[in-house]
Amino acid sequence: MNFSKWIELFPELVNAFAQTFLMLGISLSSALVFGIPLGFLIYLTDKKLFIPNRFFHTILGVLANLIRSIPFVILLVALIPLTQSLVGTTIGPLAASVPLSVAAIPFLARLVETSLREIPEGVLEAAVSTGAKLSLIIKEVLIPEALPGIFSAITVTIISLLGYSAMAGIVGGGGIGDLAIRFGYYRYEDDIMFATVFVLIALVQTFQWIGDKTRKKSDKRVSH
Repeated sequence: MNFSKWIELFPELVNAFAQTFLMLGISLSSALVFGIPLGFLIYLTDKKLFIPNRFFHTILGVLANLIRSIPFVILLVALIPLTQSLVGTTIGPLAASVPLSVAAIPFLARLVETSLREIPEGVLEAAVSTGAKLSLIIKEVLIPEALPGIFSAITVTIISLLGYSAMAGIVGGGGIGDLAIRFGYYRYEDDIMFATVFVLIALVQTFQWIGDKTRKKSDKRVSH
């Protein structure tokens, strides 16, 4: 493709990136607001030291596993009625943000739970033995101890959402995936396909680098 063709496609490229980051921003925000607390709830209701509730823990765990077990493409289709009722349409980045958010919340929740389970039992027992309230233990012990793992979980979630957002282009979600399909697949313009792949690789590497730096800074066991 010649240079003039790329100039002509520049608005399409800008729009595709804007749509991708819109989907990423909405779904990641939903995961942070709902997924992290859900991860803490799943963990706390399973620990005898805190608020054991087998029924509540089982319900939350089954719900999280149920959503995570559904392939994202199927989830896109299955949530069309919910998407229609929430945003009034089933196409575009806002519509794609609904299934992206639904997929991201339990995904991040399980990763957060895993990070919490890596905290040594001795640290937890020492915190409980002081008689501190649960809210104080969460603030002063659980969050600081699990913070590096939580940052790693957020990084993994961002990268997964980036891939899911590209997949959403298959069903009219917009973004980089939609651009690659419309031009790279239907019009056989391979250079656009390769360009979008290169950009996605660059974005993943950037997010991973930022996530690794943030995790290391939050890890009190690592000398800075």
